[in-house]
Amino acid sequence: MKAIVYCDYGPPDVLRLADIAKPVPNDDQVLIRVRAASINPFDWHFMRGTPYIGRAMGMGLRKPKDTRLGADAAGRVEAVGRNVTRFKPGDEVFGAANGAFAEYACASESRLVIKPVNLTFEQAASIPIAGVTALQGLRDRGKVQPGQTVLINGASGGVGTFAVQIAKTLGAHVTGVCSTRNVEMVRSLGADRVVDYTREDFTRAGERYDVILDNVGNHPLPACRRALTPKGRYVMVSGPKGRWFAPLDRALRAKVTSWFVSQDIGMFMARMDKDDLGILGDLVQSGKVTPAIDRTHTLSQVPEAIRYLETGHARAKVIIVINESK
Repeated sequence: MKAIVYCDYGPPDVLRLADIAKPVPNDDQVLIRVRAASINPFDWHFMRGTPYIGRAMGMGLRKPKDTRLGADAAGRVEAVGRNVTRFKPGDEVFGAANGAFAEYACASESRLVIKPVNLTFEQAASIPIAGVTALQGLRDRGKVQPGQTVLINGASGGVGTFAVQIAKTLGAHVTGVCSTRNVEMVRSLGADRVVDYTREDFTRAGERYDVILDNVGNHPLPACRRALTPKGRYVMVSGPKGRWFAPLDRALRAKVTSWFVSQDIGMFMARMDKDDLGILGDLVQSGKVTPAIDRTHTLSQVPEAIRYLETGHARAKVIIVINESK
């Protein structure tokens, strides 16, 4: 089968399309014939091996331990392990897989759900990491309640486009922060107010929010606290890039700060959960949430797609289309 592989850390040029053996699922796994996958910052962090501290924590010190990339996948079940009971060959599924930038990939049964019939494979592949991060960040870490004010910093990105819509389903009054070219898109997703960061700094505008979901981390923590209510929650999803520790150093500062203030400040990392994947699938099927897709690429164009995501100017999700024929 064809798959994207890499044997050294570095820029997208280290990625190549290769013929490798089709993976074999273990007893608890499902083998998927991948129809679509999506790009996440998760992928370029592993590709570049940054922050470097991650290499010592399991990525591989000098070379990547796992030579395949890709986590979000949607496709058809090809085979199942002997302990798998929820799926059978032919089922259309989506969720988190190992090495999703390939014609075939294996996934744990617990990290997949059935794809709603009215979703395309491309839409379904956009959901897992970004959708689950937005849902859990707002519902579980942010504890958003009806009537609260929520600000989404980075509202036009992968997580942000889901977060704007999910916050609305939770009954919040939503403010989205994005660049000029994305204002209308964020407004179309349901944001009650949109802040163009090229013209206005939300941390200096005098508004205070019950919850800030920060997908960018481009403001100092004291400035973000200034935009929170006294009991507000700051949920850090991402932060500035760095070779050695960033954004983990910012997460540590947020944790320490939270010990001394009335506000709840901290970093959040999502946990892939089949129940939450099911909730997101239901929200999309009902029309309450619509996956936003910037552009699609073929499997051979994964390096180009990651290079585009790294610019920081991608709108919503970037999708990789694989195995287009049924």
